[in-house]
Amino acid sequence: MRSRSLMGSADSHASALYAALREGRTLPPLSETDDSLTIDDAYGVSLGVLERRVVDGEHVVGKKIGVTSAAVQEMLGVHQPDFGFLTDAMWVEGAIDVGAHRLIQPRAEAEIAFILRDGLKGPGVTPADVVAATQAVAPCFEIVDSRIADWKIGIVDTVADNASCGVFVLGAERIDPAGLDLPNLHVAVRKNGEPLSEGYGHAVQGDPAMAVAWLANTLGEYGVSLDAGDVILSGSLVPLAPAVAGDRFDMVLSDAQGAVIGSCTAQFI
Repeated sequence: MRSRSLMGSADSHASALYAALREGRTLPPLSETDDSLTIDDAYGVSLGVLERRVVDGEHVVGKKIGVTSAAVQEMLGVHQPDFGFLTDAMWVEGAIDVGAHRLIQPRAEAEIAFILRDGLKGPGVTPADVVAATQAVAPCFEIVDSRIADWKIGIVDTVADNASCGVFVLGAERIDPAGLDLPNLHVAVRKNGEPLSEGYGHAVQGDPAMAVAWLANTLGEYGVSLDAGDVILSGSLVPLAPAVAGDRFDMVLSDAQGAVIGSCTAQFI
């Protein structure tokens, strides 16, 4: 982000969101309580929350893109992408303990994660650059969550709230993206053993690599790069699905020819 100190209401919003995150509770929409808040201000609030998490001992392991698909934009009433940061505390291996992670109103979304071999910094990053810089892609569940009451979010609300990130789970497979038809990768999701949803890579800005290029170029405007080793969540291929303790979500990722190339499970306890 642009180097600047958080002052006044922006710092107050960051403190309030951080407290809500740690206490597992919600706040009224910032867009209603502070109608002067701009998107740039909201990114400053998000950075203020991240700074507090880092002071707590967390470290950044990647970035996420949010609100990339038409299905998710319709569900949330937010009609432009946003981004947030991933920390090691958000990366879950094994079952997701709803209470321990202070999840409030979680929703599961199936995604394709990019694991970078090389860094990227905009402007001018292309989808081909993204593929060349990617060590592997992996099936992923991002569990989005909102510290804003009842998911009544506008763009400044979700931006300030770290793009509504909760936690994420990666499947075991690491797939070389070279030669993959990323827009036509297919995901099928089951909830508690029953078919729930399906989607394709082209749901996110026409191509998941295009979404990651958008992120690199947008972050570049703020002087921020995508770094070697980063995990980049490229956006949901399916509508968000509410989750509670006891739910299990399974996704299968297939290539354009229908061959299964990976899977991921999100088990909530």
